[in-house]
Amino acid sequence: MDFDEHQSFGVFKPVGHVVVLFPNQELAAKGVRELAEIGLGRDDVHYLSDRQMVEQIDRDLADASALASLGQEVNLARAQRDLAQRGYHWLVVRARNDGRAAQIADCLKPIGAERAQHYGRFIIEELIEHADDLVQVAESSERGLNAQTPSGKEGERANRRGPDER
Repeated sequence: MDFDEHQSFGVFKPVGHVVVLFPNQELAAKGVRELAEIGLGRDDVHYLSDRQMVEQIDRDLADASALASLGQEVNLARAQRDLAQRGYHWLVVRARNDGRAAQIADCLKPIGAERAQHYGRFIIEELIEHADDLVQVAESSERGLNAQTPSGKEGERANRRGPDER
């Protein structure tokens, strides 16, 4: 995947894709196999390891323009970096429409996907909800991304799940 083609003000924003987070490499690999079962091939699914994501996000944050902080892209990148440092792996999956994006999330949630974020031109929609998620509150560049956890930090989400849920 060419990250340069999927940028918004210097930050990774893969419009028309679903970015799926898994707590480990094994579950991400299983996700690739599950997506093949619903007809998505190598050109549609891109795997990124935890190390690759930390490196990419560090480059993005170093290159981000001031305009990137107006939306949630920078806050989302910081939250994703936190999870990458905790060992999370990513699949970036092409979704030609909202229905396909929902199908991708529905396919991957039962096998352990923690997050599935559909990147639209103007909004980034979270497609996976968990029973213990808190009600989301307003997000801003100052407040940051609301992870729907008591502290508001994405890392707390990873700590709340037991090994059998990862």
